[in-house]
Parts: sequence; C-alpha cells; structure tokens
Amino acid sequence: MGVVIGFRRGPKRLSAVTEPIGAAKTPTRAETVRNILKQKGYFHLKEDCVRGREPANRLRRTLLSAIQPACEPELSAQLSLAVAGLALAIWVYLIAARGDFWRTQKFDDLAPAPADANWPTIAVVVPARDEAAGVAACVTSILSQPYPGMLSMVLVDDQSQDDTAQIARDAAAAIGASDRLTVLQGRPLPSGWTGKLWAVKQGLALVEERPLQPDYILLTDADIVYSGDVLMRLVARAQRDKLAMTSVMATLRCESFAEKYLIPAFIFFFGMLYPFGWVRNPSRATAAAAGGCILARRDALKNAGGIESIRGSLIDDCALGARLKRQGPVWLGFSQNVRSVRASETVANVGHMISRSAYAQLRYSVTILAGTILAMALVFLAPVVIALFGHGWAAVLAAAAWVLMALAFQPTLRYYGQSAFWGPALPAIAIAYMVFTVNSAVQHFQGRGGMWKGRAQAQVSGS
Repeated sequence: MGVVIGFRRGPKRLSAVTEPIGAAKTPTRAETVRNILKQKGYFHLKEDCVRGREPANRLRRTLLSAIQPACEPELSAQLSLAVAGLALAIWVYLIAARGDFWRTQKFDDLAPAPADANWPTIAVVVPARDEAAGVAACVTSILSQPYPGMLSMVLVDDQSQDDTAQIARDAAAAIGASDRLTVLQGRPLPSGWTGKLWAVKQGLALVEERPLQPDYILLTDADIVYSGDVLMRLVARAQRDKLAMTSVMATLRCESFAEKYLIPAFIFFFGMLYPFGWVRNPSRATAAAAGGCILARRDALKNAGGIESIRGSLIDDCALGARLKRQGPVWLGFSQNVRSVRASETVANVGHMISRSAYAQLRYSVTILAGTILAMALVFLAPVVIALFGHGWAAVLAAAAWVLMALAFQPTLRYYGQSAFWGPALPAIAIAYMVFTVNSAVQHFQGRGGMWKGRAQAQVSGS
C-alpha cells in the first residue's frame, strides 16, 4: 500500500499527515447530498429550470428526494434516543414516585390480632354461580376461622347449573356449622344489574331482615380460602384505624405455565394502576378494593348508597372502594392467608378473566384504548427493541429502562415464589395483556362484553 504525505498548517508549525492510499473517508452529510444530487442530474436540471426548459416543481422533488435519504439515519437515531430517554424517565418515575406499588411485601402488613379486643358481629355474603370446584373449601375455611365474635354466612346460589348449593351445605355440616350458614336461591337477574352484584344485593337484603344487625359485612368470592387468624387480623386493623373498608388482594393460584406467565404480572399491573400506598392515604383520591375480600363497616356501606349504587359496575370492587373511601379511611393490602383456589390452566383462561373487564376499565373508549396500547408499547416494548437494535446512547438508555422494569417486577415474583428470569420477560407478558385488552374491546362491539359464566353484562342498561 502506498502512502500520501501532506502537511497541515497549525497555529505555529507544520505537521506531517500521512494517509494510506485507498483509505476510505467517511463523507459529510453535505457531500452525501451533493453526490446524490449529481446522480439524479440535479445540477443539469437546475440549469434547465433557470432557462425555463423544466418546471420548478420537478426541481423541488429532485432536491427533496436527495435530502431525505441523507437525513433519515440521523432523524431515526434522534427519534430512538428520544423514545429511549422517555421510557427510562417513565420507569424512574414509576419506581421512585408511584406509591412504592412494586414493593409487594411492604403491603403484606396485617399485624397480629390483640388478645383482649372487642370482637364485633360479622355477616359474610358469598355470591356463587357454578362454583362446585371451590365452594366447599371457601365455606369450610371461613366458618372454621378462630373468630371470637359472632360470625355467620349467607351464600347466594346465583342460578347455578351444578351442585354449588348442596356442596356448600355439606361442607358446613361436616364441621358442625350448619346453623351459621344460610343458602339462598338467587332470583333471575333483572335489567340494570351485573350478575355478581345482584347476588350480593339479595344476600344483604336477607341480612338486613335479621333482628341482630352485624357491625361488619365481609364480601368474598366462592373461590377464596382463608387460613390462620386472618379474619381477626382484618377486624383488628379495621377497628384500630377506624376504617370504612379493609380489603385484601387474595394470593392467586400460580401453578400452571399460564398462571406463572400471567398472574404475577396481573398483580404488578393492578398495583401500577392503583398504588396500594395511595389507596390507603386519605389525602389521595386513588381508591380501589380487591373483590375477593372486602370487609366493610355496615353503616359505611349503607351511607355509601349500598350495593345499589354500583349495580351496573363491571369493575365492582374498585367502584365500591371509591364509594367507601368517601365514608372514611380505607386499607388495601396483601396476605398469604387469603388465597384463591380458582385454576387457570391455559393462557386463554387467564385472558378471559382479563378481557372480561379491560375495556370497561378504559371507559369503553376507542381513543383511550388506542392511547393505552401506545403507552404500553412505549413503556414495555420500545426499550427492548431499541436496546437490541439501536446504537449509541439510545441503546444504553433503552437497556437501562429494560433493567429497571425487570428489577421492579422482582418483588412480585418473589412474593409468588417465581423465578427471577420472568423479570426480563415482562415485555413479552405485556404483549399478551395488550392482546387481551384489544380482545376485550372486540368482544364489546360483538355484544359479548363482560362475558362471565354465560352472561354478557358490560354496560348493562340502567347502570
């Protein structure tokens, strides 16, 4: 290889510069544009334009076609950097300033019940529709709670097609608690009500007819199982803090691949939407509840308008939580002693649960749906794409965002006893939730919105 020797004039001396003959020199953007213009015959065209032989708009098109490809790489790099930076900023905010939503264990803080407490009367209302698989465990666990006060249960058999009612009676009889269980056959669903809330309404109406009124109402689902002295702990927390509502996010079953793939993320996303710390804070407007376990003061529930006030709500737990927070402080937390035994063996099973209410969460708005999908793509997907295929600082910032989301997911994974490797997979999990959300909207427009156990009940009339 030959060498070209030249001289570069500096401020006070000449310096020798050597360049190997044939070495490639990266052209500047101006040189790139000029070369493209030459290839397209721009300079000849310009001469013809000046002389009137060619129209000016053809000259403009030629100029734009040369500039665009020369500028596209830099514009793309700037866009990637902006998106990566925004995604990273969002994750910094979520971790640092959104109520510690990701610190699951922090909110599993029900204190031991005091030994000398005054234990109020509790009436448990359980809506049940085709719950033969789990109702026995639910009834047995509640009526076996070591609760010193008066505790009774009303189970409303909501038009079940299986043996839910008889299984519940047998479970109570097996532990000698038949006198504390009333099984009520539910009436047909009227217009303006969702199925679950109509069943709850019937149960509460029966409780109100009794001569001795309870101090608290426990609303729970037929697949929820209670262990230890968790009911005593719930009541103790409610009385100590003078709460209008005390609610526990039940620990969901997490055994099948579908459950491991999707259930911890469900808890993570719920906390992101409704940070438990903000729900507990009286000065915050954020309100929510977990429908599987809601202990409400009877007077607070009545003053909030009763179940009738939310009769058409598909996301009934959060709607009730919002109403009860207006009556006084509320508490939302976790407990390993409140567990769901409902199995979701396939991704489709979990997807059905999500799709049932996702579009209702978005207020049945196509605009909000589109914004939600774009936001999820920015927060969960863009960091992965840019980290893997981007360059320079864009890739660095995107990788940092990906690391932060994986780390934020770890406490929830630990709480559910799952592998830490699900953390980096959170973007793939988010894709599934995006699909479920879109499917929820599709079902709504097909007239099958809110489908649950044979009932389509989204936006029921009269709500």
